[in-house]
This record gives sequence, structure tokens and C-alpha cells, in this order.
Amino acid sequence: MSVIREADALPTAELAGRALRHESAHLHVTGRAQYADDIPLPAGTLHAAFGLSRVAHARIRQLDLSAVLAAPGVVAVGLPSDIPGENNYGSVVHDDPIFTDTLVQFAGQPMFAVAANTHLQARRAAVLARVDYDELPAILDVRSALAAQSFVIPSKTLRRGDPQAALVRAPRRMQGTLSIGGQDHFYLEGQIAVAIPQEDGAMLIHSSTQHPTEVQHIVAAALKLRAHDVIVQCRRMGGGFGGKESQPALIAAAAAVLARKTGRPVKLRLDRDVDMLATGKRHDMIADYDVGYDDDGRICALSVMLAARCGYSADLSGPVNDRAICHVDNAYFLEHVEIVSHRCKTHTVSNTAFRGFGGPQGMMVIEAVIDDIARRLQRDPLDVRRANFYGAAPRNITPYGQSVDGNVLDTLSERLLSSSGYRERRAAIAQWNAGSATIKRGIALTPVKFGISFNATHYNQAGALIHIYNDGTVMLNHGGTEMGQGLYTKVAQVVATELGLPLSAIRVTAADTSKVPNTSATAASSGSDLNGKAAQAAAQTLRLRLVEWAATAFDVPAGAIRFDNGVVWLGERALPFAKLVAQAYMARISLSATGYYRTPAIHWDGTALRGRPFFYYAYGAAVSEVAVDTLTGESQLQRVDILHDVGRSLNPALDIGQIEGGFLQGAGWLTTEELWWNARGELKTHAPATYKIPTAYDWPREAHVHLLQQQPNGEDTIYRSKAVGEPPLMLAMSVFHAIRDAVAACAAPGRNVPLQAPATAEAVLAAIEQLRAVETAP
Repeated sequence: MSVIREADALPTAELAGRALRHESAHLHVTGRAQYADDIPLPAGTLHAAFGLSRVAHARIRQLDLSAVLAAPGVVAVGLPSDIPGENNYGSVVHDDPIFTDTLVQFAGQPMFAVAANTHLQARRAAVLARVDYDELPAILDVRSALAAQSFVIPSKTLRRGDPQAALVRAPRRMQGTLSIGGQDHFYLEGQIAVAIPQEDGAMLIHSSTQHPTEVQHIVAAALKLRAHDVIVQCRRMGGGFGGKESQPALIAAAAAVLARKTGRPVKLRLDRDVDMLATGKRHDMIADYDVGYDDDGRICALSVMLAARCGYSADLSGPVNDRAICHVDNAYFLEHVEIVSHRCKTHTVSNTAFRGFGGPQGMMVIEAVIDDIARRLQRDPLDVRRANFYGAAPRNITPYGQSVDGNVLDTLSERLLSSSGYRERRAAIAQWNAGSATIKRGIALTPVKFGISFNATHYNQAGALIHIYNDGTVMLNHGGTEMGQGLYTKVAQVVATELGLPLSAIRVTAADTSKVPNTSATAASSGSDLNGKAAQAAAQTLRLRLVEWAATAFDVPAGAIRFDNGVVWLGERALPFAKLVAQAYMARISLSATGYYRTPAIHWDGTALRGRPFFYYAYGAAVSEVAVDTLTGESQLQRVDILHDVGRSLNPALDIGQIEGGFLQGAGWLTTEELWWNARGELKTHAPATYKIPTAYDWPREAHVHLLQQQPNGEDTIYRSKAVGEPPLMLAMSVFHAIRDAVAACAAPGRNVPLQAPATAEAVLAAIEQLRAVETAP
């Protein structure tokens, strides 16, 4: 049965909230879904490839492109001198050149782009450039950057209470360090853009992007055009995860520059190696902490130094690190706290947005602190976690001053504790470990409290455009982008519900800057919140317009008119929606409307780090159980139990899919996905052969994933739902801490576990050896 037929059989009033399939599922599974790489190209289209730097930090003495230009099929080369406007694709700070000219700042930085008749010809030509470098010292890691005081933007400090005095007063005190690795987005569809010249110097861009408006602005600035001269379209992406928020502007701008120079359409598609070398990743961070606590494990004071490898430019490092600061608390009340955040400049690729946007790194810090306290006290880490949970006032205020309202942490954790059999399983695992010398097992329950909204308040707005055609069908367009998460399905469900139509009556069109202007990125888990509300507003405008006209035309009280399942009830009389619309058209009633929404109640002082940056919080918790081979370091996730809060779900099937996918992606980040640079600053894990993302085989044999029931959002979101894009990724912290738990079984109680993230087999073995060395030390 097709998606359309399945949906048509449902009562329309229930479409929002039903577990419907993804609107493009039938296209995905048959290979007919059209991505940017599938768009039919105009005659004469050229194909482009980047020429990349091979050193991390150097001045370019000479760039010899004679061999490139002489290569078969080459038509043109794009250089900084070919950019008529601004040579920049940085959105926050203008420090990201499209093509670098005199200074190279990371191995893999684009220096030029070559356009040829075929993709293969362009790639082969790009590597023929001869570059004479004057190499300079390179800063490659966070510790080196800290020692050199090398920062892309100024450091920030969040302080509440008197943490230093409270540390001195605390009954117990401990220091520690955690290293948190980065992560490549590894979207299935790589970065790609097609630039097609238009009349009067305008440009049409097909871009695989989460942020069409930013691509529009960057391309316009590069070509010295105005915004209305550039149209950006994106029907769908093959994954984004934040990697297509700021990075696509580089790809689109380079293609547009070549299109302007040649007067021909240009397609620039990065192969996997170039994509991984040239585009940013999740920020890796280190955290040094000093914590004071009591005999119950309750935190009295916490001081954290959190330093991120930002790479050579600012990109989105400012807001990413601000969000990391705002999530160091995770689920826990911190009365006296100081967080110093350093945004380190290194001669590596500029890191960028990634699912969670700094939140996961911040949460990893506090979870490690909690786990270390529990190990030192020889208590179950879960008990220490629950002792520190946010609670009733005054223990409900975050370090940045926001009240934690709608807190379901106790309810959620209690339900999961019972349904997962955590206590019984923990006892069984202890018994197993006592009798097993080689295979150690571990278990952990970790919570998630994640703030929903953009830290940059002005992004919390959205628009939508709805047309009703005179045959009763509906065309929907909004500012959100579809990257597989099901946003288009959810928003279509909203419109179908508001207009009382079957889902088959709604068609969602590509994100298009010429239809809905000034869009925000589809990011920060806010796609459904923002675009769902904007589309609802447009649909309600149209419904009200039809009701007002029909009440007069059919002499029926407005209150007696209702829309249901493609039928409009005019009191006791039923009229098909299509017929009503046709008559409204003949009566010259406008059947098109825009909708607009901006998130209420939020405010944020980014300098003082105070305010209400989030409209609400999403909650979740997971119990993970692992087995660790102490001879090889290999770990295996054996079971996971998840209970997650999505408010009143817009689509449970899509939400559960997001939870499962986010959890496994997070598990990959914390276990197998290791980025490694050599001493020359060359990224050596730039292909599937060397960079290990999780696969279906990494999914546990036993998994129980459930939505928290009967907990609608306390804030006025779309149908009282909650965001689900980013929060589930952090459920994977339970996997890391289950591995920590298993490693702890290799030593006497009371020892902290020196395990760093990602917990690769090598890292697990190193932690075990370090623990055993302490045990055997004289």
C-alpha cells in the first residue's frame, strides 16, 4: 500500500500525530528521489574540482597552473582574481576565503577550482598544479593552541555563585581531564552545487544545503550581486547533520564564480576524500575540571576549562562553544560553577556545526565528572546522577539564569529504571565480572536535557507559502529543508489537519529563496517548531477566509462550518472541498496566503551569557549494556533501552526513527569514529577505509525504544510537540559510560577510569593498562 493510500484512509483530524511514512519513502527505496546530483543539466554544463593545499601552514610563493590549463578537457580555472565581489564564505566572521591566494592555513584548503568538460577531467587536472610553499610553523592541537594563546575569537567565562570559595569548603574535592574527539558528518550525499547563469547576470543555484538563504547571500556577495539576483533551491539532501549549514556556501560560491567566468553552467561535486579534507567537522574538545562534592556525591562547586579545536577560522565556533557552555549542566543543578571556554585557532580545517551544536561536548564533561565522583565514592553512578538532578525551586535555575520548567527527569528516569530492569541487571553484571577474567560487562543510565531554539535569537523565525488551486489541491512551500528527517512530512500533516484534507491533497515543493525569503537554517532541532507553526498560520488564514465567504454565500453561521476528510460541512450540508474552492475562486476569493512565526519568550545576552536562550527543554534517558574484550579492547553494544520525550508527537514513526538514528550516530562518535592528523597536519582518516562509522551490525541485538507518553509540551509549540532532531544523539553517552563501567571492573573499586572519547579498541586497552599499572605499582 502506498503512503498516499494509507494516509487517505485516515480520519483527517488525526493526520497530525499519526505514524505516517516519510513523504519520499517510495522514491528513496526505488532510487527515484531526485538529489542535486540527479538534476538534469543544461547543455554545455562544465564540471569543477578543487585544487587543495598539501601543507598545513605556509605562504604561497608561486602557484604554477600551466599543467592544469593544458590538461585534457579543461576550460577554465577559478582564482581569487576571478571573484568580482568578496572572496569570503564565512557567515559570522568574514575570515573564510573561497580561494586562498597568499596564505595556506590547513592541509586541504582550496586554492583554486578547475572547470572541465567532465568530472573526471576536472579531478585529474586539479592535482597537476605545482605549488612552491614557504612553510610556517603549524599549531595542530588544542594544548599547543592554549600554550600559544592562539584563538579564533575571544574566550568567554560563565560564572555563578562563588565556585572557588565553594571548592575550598567542599567536604571532598577532585580534579580530572577528559578528551572528547571530533566527528565527520559522513552524510551519504556529499557537498554539491550547480550554478546556472540567468538573464541580466542573475544566478540560479541548486545546492545541497540546510541554509539556502545563507548560500544566496554568500554567492551574491562573491559575484557582487544583490540578493534578488540569486535564487537558491534545494528539494532534499542525502543527510546534513549540520555539515550543510555553513559549508555549502563554499561549494556554491566556487561553482558560481566559474559559471560567471565561463558563461556556462557549472557543477561542483566533491568526492568523499576531498569532502573530508576540505570541510569542517564536530569540534573536538578537552576539559580540565575541579569539582567539590559531599559524601552523597552532590556537587558543591565545579570549575571547568573547556577548550575547542576550532580550526583556522571562526565559522560557527562562537555559537557552538556558547551552546557547549549552556549544556555543561545537562540534567544537573550547579549552584556554584565557573566555565571558561577557549575557542582555539589551529592550522586544521575549520570546524563547524554538527548535530547537537556543542551541546554533546558540554554534556560529556558533566557526565564524566558525575561518573568520577561515583567511582571515587564507590556508589552506583545512577544514584549520584539522580542526587544532582534539577528539582523544585531554587534548584531549578540553570547557570545562565533560565528556569527548568516542565522537568520530567524524575518521571522519565523512574519509568526507564523499572522497564529496563537496571538494578537487577547491574547486580547480574557484577556477578559476571567477578567470574570472568577476559570479558567484562558494563551498564549505564544517562539522562539528557537539551535546550531547543537557536542561541542566535534572530534565527528563531520562519515563513510559509500556501496555494490552494481551484481543483482543491494544495501547494506548500516553507523555509525548512528536507535532509531525510521527515520535516516535509510533518509540515504537510499540519496543513492537512488545518484544512481538513487527506495528505494526498498536499504537495510540498523545494525550499526556494524566491518563494519564502530570509529563511533560517534548518538546524537547532527547530525545523518542525518553526516551519510547522508558520505553515499552520498560513493554513488558518486560508481556512478563515473560506469560512467567512462560505458563511455569507451559503447563509450558514461561521461556527457551523467545519472541514473534515476533504469535505466541508455547511451545517448539515456536505460539500466536497474541491467544489467549495472552485466556487470561492469564481467569487474571486484569494486562495493563496503566507504564514509567519517567531518563537516567543526567548532572549539572550551573548556577552554576559545570561537569559532565556531556549523556548523549552527536551528530555530523554538511555540504558546501555556492553561487553568489553580486555585482550583486544573491542567493545560490543548488547542492549539499549531508551525512553525519550517528544511531547505530543507529530509523527511517532518519524520520531522513533530519529531517536534510533541519532543514538547510533552518537555511539559512533563515542566509540569508533576517530579523526587522526599526522605531525604535518594532514588528515589521514579521510575515507571509509580509515574512518569507521557505525553500521547496521553495530545496532544491539536487543533494543527497546519508546516515546514518553502523556507529556505534551507545556509551551505553545505546534500541537504541543517537541523537537527530536538533536537530543537523541546524546543518549549515546550511556554507551560510553557503560564501556567505562566495564573497564572499571578491571581494577579495584574506587579508581577513576582514564578512558577518553572516542572509546576505540586502542583507547579501551590503554585505559585498562593504565588501571592495571596502578594496581601493580609498588
